[in-house]
Amino acid sequence: MKHAYLHKTINTFAKGLANAKSSKMNCLTKDDCILEKKRIIFFIYQMGAGGAARTLLNILNNIDRTKFNPVLVTLDYDGNYEQYLDPEIKFIKLKTKRLRSAIFPLAKVIREQRAHIVFSTIPNYNTIAILANLFSFSGAKNIVREAAYLGGTPASNLKLRIYGLLYKLSSKVIALSSGVKENIVNRYKVKSDKVEVIYNPVDIDSIERDMNDGTIAKNHLPIFAGHEKIIITAGRLVKDKDQETLIRAFAEVNNRIDAKLIILGEGELESELKSLAEELHIADRVYFLGFQQNPYIYFKQADVFVLSSKREGFGHVLAEALATGTPVVSTKAQPGAKEVLNDGEYGLMCEVGDVNALGEKIYETLTWNEEQLNHAIQKGLERAGTFHAKKIVKKYEKVFQQNY
Repeated sequence: MKHAYLHKTINTFAKGLANAKSSKMNCLTKDDCILEKKRIIFFIYQMGAGGAARTLLNILNNIDRTKFNPVLVTLDYDGNYEQYLDPEIKFIKLKTKRLRSAIFPLAKVIREQRAHIVFSTIPNYNTIAILANLFSFSGAKNIVREAAYLGGTPASNLKLRIYGLLYKLSSKVIALSSGVKENIVNRYKVKSDKVEVIYNPVDIDSIERDMNDGTIAKNHLPIFAGHEKIIITAGRLVKDKDQETLIRAFAEVNNRIDAKLIILGEGELESELKSLAEELHIADRVYFLGFQQNPYIYFKQADVFVLSSKREGFGHVLAEALATGTPVVSTKAQPGAKEVLNDGEYGLMCEVGDVNALGEKIYETLTWNEEQLNHAIQKGLERAGTFHAKKIVKKYEKVFQQNY
């Protein structure tokens, strides 16, 4: 029995190697052969409400389908962004909800789809994608994307070194900002020439449609009906987003000008933040509206968007807010926020965790005259245009072409 099992394993391995040698010549469809389309597996845990899923969605929906044949693969979860995926894009859900159990099912998909490239994002998912590709014996190349500024403690830095060893098996590492690239080089120990910076794609066309066609929930309309200035933020209610500093800064602003604070997002700190608003006697002015499928119609109604994060790999929501024509105020969240706003050129900035400075920047924005306001809006729209999905996806396409 043992010999039979060994024989079967050897045959499977040999068959895999044979498939790897022939995968570059075989086509799934006639069009693939004629047009030499590159078949790309896009792998992520789920198409949830996070920034990584949104980035993949923007790449998938804007990629040149005459040159590339994309396939989205997730675990067996339902995600908020699935409904926005182009219905012509093949979407496969693995029959598992455990990430580490996805290696061999994903390897099978890579092999069956005869993928040329396996693209993934976020370290844990990148690890699974690289291992799955190794076990697929397909000859496909891995391209991984790093979206966060990680590390800082001995334990986390050691973990990043391990990720770095795996990243060396990939053809290219994409960093979503220059600061993230520097971190990958220094902490993951990946060579600089293997890392390329590509900013997040912002689907400006979709944002404009959502602003023009969307509506604010009826029960939220009274919030915007008064004369008060509207301050808005959006993000997970977690320590890194530091909404605590924003709420404290808002309390100071509210002493100087009538205002309301709208917080979009969900997270573990919601009850704690609500208690803080009560403690500061501003609970009647702070609105927790949860996750919104269309946050842009809310951004559009606001007088200023504020990001209070401690750190940001890119600061995608800043670019989105600029695209709605809303002035922004942000902390100097390293490394991404400073890059998106070019160190204050496209929005006022202050140091992380500085309540007084954040309050001053918000108040300054709210009291601009019409000329100052229009200038800031125009500059913001121009900046957002540099992140337009169609422009950014072209850069991804170039990497895909060069690394196969």
